[in-house]
Amino acid sequence: MVSNERIRVLIADDHAILRSGLRMLLDVQPDTVVVGEAETSEQAVALDAQLKPDIVLMDLTLPSSAGSPATVPSGLEAIHRIKANRPEARVLALTMHDDEGYLRAVLEAGGAGYVLKRAADSELLSAIRAVWQGGTYLHPQHARLLLGGVPVAEPVVDDSYEQLSPREQQVLRLIALGHTSQEVADMLSLSVKTVETYKSRLMAKLDLVGRAALVRYALQRGLLEQQE
Repeated sequence: MVSNERIRVLIADDHAILRSGLRMLLDVQPDTVVVGEAETSEQAVALDAQLKPDIVLMDLTLPSSAGSPATVPSGLEAIHRIKANRPEARVLALTMHDDEGYLRAVLEAGGAGYVLKRAADSELLSAIRAVWQGGTYLHPQHARLLLGGVPVAEPVVDDSYEQLSPREQQVLRLIALGHTSQEVADMLSLSVKTVETYKSRLMAKLDLVGRAALVRYALQRGLLEQQE
């Protein structure tokens, strides 16, 4: 590493206050600098291609600039797209989801690390530096979950997915991508109560309990990689 070389970071998060705080944290470091900010998934993909940053800090629940269509990409899908466009890209998930299902989804999408938003500033800086040097950053607690590596999901052989209505399939995918019930309701022009009803029905049909199980199921079905 050249002594005056700085790690160029692109921040992708829809919360302006968080982006501002991250920029202040990174810009005062001697070895990091923020080169761009994205507040939607499309902006993240476009700015990554344009700026070619060393590190992309990616929020998993990043919205689409399109606003309401149900097929728009989330932050997780943005990771897929960035890695497809630029395989050498190093993407570090910065998320509120302390969830094994999301952790595995990020790593299987090609993400290079996983940091919780509640983590200390020092941990985030350590993660950025580790990923920039070619490593994968995980909190020790998360690393223990993945001892033995990230297994390749086996194909689901049952036909339970076919029992879901088209709307239930939409809700399943959007929730697995990290959207809240309110966000799903807005995207599908439904009430939150209706979304919760669809969610309860589909989880009962699939015999799933909890968001982590739902995410794992979606991964096995390949639902998070669909480009509609």
